[in-house]
Amino acid sequence: MLHRITLIGFRASGKSTVGRLLSARLAWPFVDADAVIETQVGVSIPAYFKAHGEAAFRGAEEQALSTILMGELPLVLATGGGAVLRAANREMLRQRGGTIIYLSASMAQIQERLRHNAGGRPSLTGVSVVDEVPGLLAQRDPLYREMAQLTIAVDSSPSDVAERVINELETRGIL
Repeated sequence: MLHRITLIGFRASGKSTVGRLLSARLAWPFVDADAVIETQVGVSIPAYFKAHGEAAFRGAEEQALSTILMGELPLVLATGGGAVLRAANREMLRQRGGTIIYLSASMAQIQERLRHNAGGRPSLTGVSVVDEVPGLLAQRDPLYREMAQLTIAVDSSPSDVAERVINELETRGIL
């Protein structure tokens, strides 16, 4: 098995924050897929999304994941919340993403986090990023669960979540 951890989950579930903590603890490189996309397309995700639409963004996301997952080096990867929507991405992650962990946040948690800080995330449905959570989460949650070898509830601090991930991986003999 590749020494990799891929974090999946809905926007604002803490993938980037927990990913950085895991990276520091394991001394593995951290890669934020959204940052790679922005580097590849040359603009912010909201600007790219606004100019080119969701389909083009999902294509850029697929290309970024392909680039990230080349090679054999260990890494901790935080994917974008919609990375699991494309079958090609799911297959890449299964083949090259190592251990896939779903950081599961409740709808109320996600909405509260997005109310507090939407982080420039674009609306995917035309309503506010807070109001679109129920429908998008209902669509994506089954894909997250199908993909994940481990599901961790993000019901505590990011450092506690990272510790739980490490403990689970050690218990399972993955680390």
